[in-house]
Amino acid sequence: MRPIRPTLAARRGRSTRRGFPALAAVSVAATLALTATACGPGEENAASEPSAAADGQITIPDDLKDRLKEHGIDLDKWRNGEWKNWDKDKWLREARDFVNPIIEDLWDPDRMRDAEQPPEQPVKEQDISGDAGVTDPTPQPVTAQEVNTPYGENAAESGKLFFDGPEGSMVCSATVVQDPAHPGKSNMVWTAGHCVHAGKAGGWYRNLAFVPSYNNEGLSMAESENAPHEQIAPYGVWWADWAQTSEQWIAQGASSGGQGAPYDFAVIHVTPEKGSTATSLEETVGSALPVDFNAPATPQIASMTATGYPAAPPYDGQKLFQCEDKPGRLSLNAEDPTMYRVGCTMTGGSSGGGWVAAGRDGKPALVSNTSIGPVTAGWLAGPRLGDVAKGIYDGVSEKFADQ
Repeated sequence: MRPIRPTLAARRGRSTRRGFPALAAVSVAATLALTATACGPGEENAASEPSAAADGQITIPDDLKDRLKEHGIDLDKWRNGEWKNWDKDKWLREARDFVNPIIEDLWDPDRMRDAEQPPEQPVKEQDISGDAGVTDPTPQPVTAQEVNTPYGENAAESGKLFFDGPEGSMVCSATVVQDPAHPGKSNMVWTAGHCVHAGKAGGWYRNLAFVPSYNNEGLSMAESENAPHEQIAPYGVWWADWAQTSEQWIAQGASSGGQGAPYDFAVIHVTPEKGSTATSLEETVGSALPVDFNAPATPQIASMTATGYPAAPPYDGQKLFQCEDKPGRLSLNAEDPTMYRVGCTMTGGSSGGGWVAAGRDGKPALVSNTSIGPVTAGWLAGPRLGDVAKGIYDGVSEKFADQ
């Protein structure tokens, strides 16, 4: 199998660097691949409260600035390029130390387009039938279908997540979700944990930015090279002013081994790069999905739809795709929650994309996100959302409840 990973590339005009896994390879009784790695504590909230100023710029609390200084990080120098320093002591790892100051125009159309290189070093598919937990037979591949354009009308909640790691610029997929503290005015985005944090061997990724309805008209790679910014990012660029993932991912997540995969989810709170913060992300795109943390058991779900921007061949990351299938079960470890699995041909770059099914109330809800998949690109697996995921979701909502 091949890991489904965040895909990466060097900035246009520079030589491409060695790929950083977007999906981490997993091995249990089987060798799987993490599409993304999750990170961040579920219940541990930072003491500081980052906020957005009236001009949309993220304001960093004094106590966080002090902690950053302990790592030798000056925020002015950070914006001027110091963020490229990935020394171990400067790769912030702890949940409370997440920081993501806005760097205006960093994510221009060229840089977004260049963060599309496929993952490298695929691993061979192995039998997983010997897993100790409950694992259903491998599903038949389901060919991913292009979402009708414009995406803003047909998949308004979906978008693309951009971020930087030690090896270059990477991409994942993400979904606008409802905020209990701000009904109808959410600034919350759901993705995979590995799309925000490197897990046990690293820390928080940098320059996290969400672009809803990326490439809204579904332009080809060649056509997008001459497209205006408004066509590539029709609803603007939204920077993360907070991110949170499971403590299981932070402690266990790795580019290989599969640890933390059943907890590979994250919630991001965003603010616009430009313009007023008075209008929320949900109001801007016109929609947000509810999240169901107690979805029906797998056999009771007739179908799930996974959505994302696959970037590894035969895809190029420019178009939005979906797969619909009846989910089965996949167990990596008997001690961990069993994951959902569907047939799907999407590849790296689709990591973090939302999985939608009918919740217990019968209405569409986000019930999972893309996490792992095989090299053969025949299926995807995602975590089942429960108390840990709900703790993260509620924690982010409560952090910004008064803002």
